[in-house]
Amino acid sequence: MKLRWIKTHWLIKKIFSNYIWAIPNAENKVYLTFDDGPTPEITNWTLTELQKYEAKATFFCIGDNLIKYPEIYKEIIQKGHAIGNHTFNHLNGWKTNTQTYIENAILFETELNKIDTRKCNLFRPPFGKIKSSQANFLRKNGYKIIMWDVLSADYDQTISPQECLENVLKNISSGSIIVFHDSIKGFKNLEFVLPRTLEFIKNRGYSCEVLN
Repeated sequence: MKLRWIKTHWLIKKIFSNYIWAIPNAENKVYLTFDDGPTPEITNWTLTELQKYEAKATFFCIGDNLIKYPEIYKEIIQKGHAIGNHTFNHLNGWKTNTQTYIENAILFETELNKIDTRKCNLFRPPFGKIKSSQANFLRKNGYKIIMWDVLSADYDQTISPQECLENVLKNISSGSIIVFHDSIKGFKNLEFVLPRTLEFIKNRGYSCEVLN
């Protein structure tokens, strides 16, 4: 049994209050996010599902994937979604020295600028693991550190699609930032969960918005 919080504990949010865990609002807005792409076919499928429900989302991309599949990045932007920095090589901040981590995040920026001149100001640390020194540098340089309120755990191949769906539906509320993965590893669960989550959101009167 893996130890993790599906619903991020309020105490963690309070201790790390410089990070963004949710966007409280009275307009029933929720925030779907997708990590680790872009991934051929899977990200394209995700975009199609979102379009069916007129839902917007934020994609935290790995820089190495971004330069491999720039056409998918362009489709994400053309469809009105947002992009976030997820480092260039999906680094674990706890296991990486600060200088190397920062250089890797900057490399994401450098490669993105070859595709698009717009500024990316959203950053999500892979695995949710980041040192305060790393976070402080990124925040001083204009980044918002985006964490999450609800973890779908779709990447965990030991859980069933139904359990993954329950992780989301039992914990989502207005303002929630929810984590999915548009990756090969997560697709078994994502394929089942995303359409049902979007239907649930629609029926509950929520709207899906981008982070900015």
